[in-house]
Amino acid sequence: MIRVFDILFSLIGLVFLSPLLILIFLIGFFENTSPIFVQKRVGLNLKFFSLIKFRTMPIQVRSVGTHLLKNIQLSPFGNFLRITKIDEIPQLWNVLFGDMSLVGPRPCLFNQRKLINERKKRGVFKVRPGITGLAQISGINMKTPSLLAKTDQKMIKNMSLYKYFYYIIKTIFKIIQ
Repeated sequence: MIRVFDILFSLIGLVFLSPLLILIFLIGFFENTSPIFVQKRVGLNLKFFSLIKFRTMPIQVRSVGTHLLKNIQLSPFGNFLRITKIDEIPQLWNVLFGDMSLVGPRPCLFNQRKLINERKKRGVFKVRPGITGLAQISGINMKTPSLLAKTDQKMIKNMSLYKYFYYIIKTIFKIIQ
């Protein structure tokens, strides 16, 4: 049932937000000629997929988790995209194509070995990664791999249709704040 809602909501979101997506794409293109950022991530059953986002950093910045960078170099427009979370909207394509869900553990990079090992131990890769979830609304990020994996496991264990909507609504309120 959750997959049906993922497809429905991602389609509605992409259609409804298409004018904004086009505008962001054009602004990003004029800022750095490469407004879309595609990054290899670890998904369901440890399979790699290409995560789609709006580019927030200059093209020459290496592709690692931002928590591993000492000085995060955001472009001026990229800073706005990060603050408003608009950079995440293209992930609706990942949801539509089945690589992700709206709710699930955030997909990690292939080189985040400690997090991958922690998640393997807890069965986190048995579900689709998501745009939001318990860790995101709790402020837990990739800097604390063990805590993140435990939180992901807890979310998966208690997942229901009610929790699915709860995490989405809670995320929207966090963004608005």
